Amino acid sequence: MSGPVRSLLPPLVLISVLTVAGCTGTTTPNAENSADGSAIVLADSAEPATLNPLLGYGRDGVSKVYDGLFEHRADRSLRPQLAEDLPKPAADGLSWTVRLRGDVKFSDGSAFGPEDVVATYRALLDPAAGASERSRYEGLTGVEQLDVRTVRFTLAKSWAAFPHLLTLGVLSSESFSVPLKDMLPVGTGPFKVTEWRKGDRLILESNPKHFAGEPKIRKVTVVFVPDDNTRAQRMQAGEFDGAELPQRLAQPFTGTSGMRVVTHRSTDLRAVTLPSGPVTGDPAMRMALNHAVNRKGLVDNLLGGKGSAAATPIPDTMPEFYDPTAAFAYDKVQTELMLEQAGWVRGADGVRARNGVPARFTLMYPIGDVVRADLSTAFAADARAIGVDVQLAGLSWEAITPRLGADALLYGGGTPFDPDLTAYPPLHTGNPWGYANTQVDAALDAGRTLLDPAQRVAAYRQFQQAYVVSPGMAVLAAVQHTYVLRDNWTGYQEVVDPHAHGPLAWGPWWNLEKWAAR
Repeated sequence: MSGPVRSLLPPLVLISVLTVAGCTGTTTPNAENSADGSAIVLADSAEPATLNPLLGYGRDGVSKVYDGLFEHRADRSLRPQLAEDLPKPAADGLSWTVRLRGDVKFSDGSAFGPEDVVATYRALLDPAAGASERSRYEGLTGVEQLDVRTVRFTLAKSWAAFPHLLTLGVLSSESFSVPLKDMLPVGTGPFKVTEWRKGDRLILESNPKHFAGEPKIRKVTVVFVPDDNTRAQRMQAGEFDGAELPQRLAQPFTGTSGMRVVTHRSTDLRAVTLPSGPVTGDPAMRMALNHAVNRKGLVDNLLGGKGSAAATPIPDTMPEFYDPTAAFAYDKVQTELMLEQAGWVRGADGVRARNGVPARFTLMYPIGDVVRADLSTAFAADARAIGVDVQLAGLSWEAITPRLGADALLYGGGTPFDPDLTAYPPLHTGNPWGYANTQVDAALDAGRTLLDPAQRVAAYRQFQQAYVVSPGMAVLAAVQHTYVLRDNWTGYQEVVDPHAHGPLAWGPWWNLEKWAAR
């Protein structure tokens, strides 16, 4: 077993190499040289820690191995999957009833039924089971089987976004005889796992028992390559049939014969968290940093226009909820005055201080992520211009996670399916960075519990207006995702991506089971 190869070329040299190679018009037939297009090899920047849905795998659905009761479609709506039709809420909103399909089997041949749904969701709720996804379902209080085809979910309070969480992959009731971490990845999905070489690749084969029919692509190999530059090099070398790449690394593939470069809009937000503390917890400092950021410049220059400036966690890819007036003007002069009035005074070195505390903090970003590294550098430059010293730290996620309450993070997150799922976790009281705002909480609680669509729109508009008065992060942009695809298959359909995307989630391959060779 071998891990991903580290890049030996700096980004600018790599771009030059790809530009020259891209002009040749030469590509391999496909990565595995399968004449019938029945095999595809894809590169992913992140290897899953687990293949268990209760431990975080496929949290927005589209996991390839499992089906949920429902799935999200290209237009962000829900469609029945293991369910027979859409869920039905009780009049008080405190329960949802789901009727199940009767023609489903797991990939091992065992039958699917309500007992599997009940077992999956009860394990999710059982603290002793250790499901890491439990916190996302904090409003769910129980699930019960009503008859041989029907289950009912009960809630502590009405929760408009709850059906969007019923995309969770369902496991067989028999599989719970062992701890979650030891379960075999057996689902009802269109593909099944045949091999997982940790640190290298995951190999899937088509599931001939899938209720929607066996996929035309019979083998999917996902190779894990965390470094962006290395992924681009190996894509050019013909090792992959598709990969996500930062825009500046994908651009040289444009015009290459047999290749296509596609871009997806997303609700994948990039923001700087501002933990509670003497510097980033100060309301004036938080407001100043939001006004100091040149968001348009970040999108135009660093993202190559592949994104949209954002000030709150409700971006323009959720048009029915988005409030364009909830924004921060880029105004360096006003920002400096704001800090002076708050007692942050420049020292001889240009860095401000208040009561002996320098305006200095650490901003972490995941190492190997080119986009987050670039955004971190640009944010630090904008902050330095107003006298705030931001120290950058590229770290592994293992090093980042314990420091979320103390150090800032170049955060990524968001989903296009419901604003509750995007805005509530990072900004409602109880978030990892300690931000608390009673008006923000009230609006988010209203948006969560109201079922009337018009009332929900009003609640999220109120949330955005309350947030920009007293922000808890510096939201920068909703980034677009750029992919390079070998153009040997039909079935591609553009979608609005969530934060989690790639060969095992969203991105171009979200509906891979419907692809076919040209």
